[in-house]
Amino acid sequence: MGTSPPGPTGEPLFGSSRRYADDPFRFLSACEEAYSGVVTFDLGPVETYLLTEPEHVERVLVADADRFAKPEFQDDALGDLLGKGLLLSEGQRWREQRRLARPAFQMDRLTDFANDIVAHNERLLDGWEDGTVVDVERAMTRVTLSVITDLMLGTDLSDERVQTIREALEPLGARFEPDPVRFAAPTWLPMPGDSTYDTAVETMESVIRDIVAERRGSEGDAEAGEGPDDFLSLLLRAQERGEQTDTQIRDEMMTMLLAGHDTTALTLTYSWYLLSQHPTVEQQLHEELDEQLGDEPPGMADVRELDLVERIINESMRLYPPVYVMFREPVESVVFDGYTVPEGSAVMLSQWAMHRSERFWDGPEQFDPGRWADNRDRPRFAYFPFGGGPRHCIGKHLAKLEAKLILARTAQEYRLEYTREGEPDLWPTLTMHPRNGMPMQLHER
Repeated sequence: MGTSPPGPTGEPLFGSSRRYADDPFRFLSACEEAYSGVVTFDLGPVETYLLTEPEHVERVLVADADRFAKPEFQDDALGDLLGKGLLLSEGQRWREQRRLARPAFQMDRLTDFANDIVAHNERLLDGWEDGTVVDVERAMTRVTLSVITDLMLGTDLSDERVQTIREALEPLGARFEPDPVRFAAPTWLPMPGDSTYDTAVETMESVIRDIVAERRGSEGDAEAGEGPDDFLSLLLRAQERGEQTDTQIRDEMMTMLLAGHDTTALTLTYSWYLLSQHPTVEQQLHEELDEQLGDEPPGMADVRELDLVERIINESMRLYPPVYVMFREPVESVVFDGYTVPEGSAVMLSQWAMHRSERFWDGPEQFDPGRWADNRDRPRFAYFPFGGGPRHCIGKHLAKLEAKLILARTAQEYRLEYTREGEPDLWPTLTMHPRNGMPMQLHER
């Protein structure tokens, strides 16, 4: 066995970054198919190791999680955006913030959320009309933003604030689209788009400052620990105890506002697209909803009975995982399959590549919610849309509850028909968006 894992041949200076930037989805799938196990290539100057075995993913995320940190090369732009919130913080700070946030996501709170989620969705449906064409990504973003700000920030977004946030999202996303020049350039070198990105960050900070200012003084008796248990209230009461700074609150709110709505909105967006392409599954969904719910909106007691809704959500996240790739950095040298992955390199885990691998899935390119009805013994980390281990997504259960309720309630009222030809053109940013939205025509049932 060679001293270095196999991988695609790169070019001087850029390594494989041009091919990756041109189409990261095709590049990742090609690497998984050609070099199963451990794959190595350079993204500019960054020595990168793609791991494509479920047991390797489990080691990085679970068994050996303490040996892997968030990578330093993500610290600049992403650090400017999210700071040291739950997504990027490490060590004792992360453990303290995670402990502080946990009550906001406890299951006993989730049971109270169902009616609120459906109520936000009703506001969306009230503005829909039969035969009109809507950008479903924009619509799902609107409702999931409303849900997360209500349940976790304790505020109701005005239409003006929603529009402000939406206008900031595109330049924020564009900054993280793979760019071979950025891969190769030093981090201090100014690049096109930097000022637009900085302005968008400032816009988001302004929104957060306004929300926090409105909430101060409304969290109840801080010393007695009374008041609501949304995440912002928990942070504000902790600040009264001297445990949080304004910067920490800003970082957590930015993380919650962006990460808390985006993946759910995308899961729903791709679910609607897939249903529109598979009318038999869509019909089966309507039959389940008619049988289980009739004309009544879904509630918490209905969620477990909606089996097909659950399978559609799972299959959507398999085929179109909103988080399509994750990076970690070894804090010491680690060995995989006899190959040494050195300290300070980049370890890449790709949901896209593994969710679509023939090694783990029958007909991996096919939309088949029925695959989730069996008890097939698949490797645990052949599917990991929410990550895994101690740093798994803290909002996983809320996100799935939200997606099920919104999908079910909307499908009670409408069929959605995709209006473009061919598959969506995917836009790789921090998450995987449909480029130029997802236009769909509404058909009232």
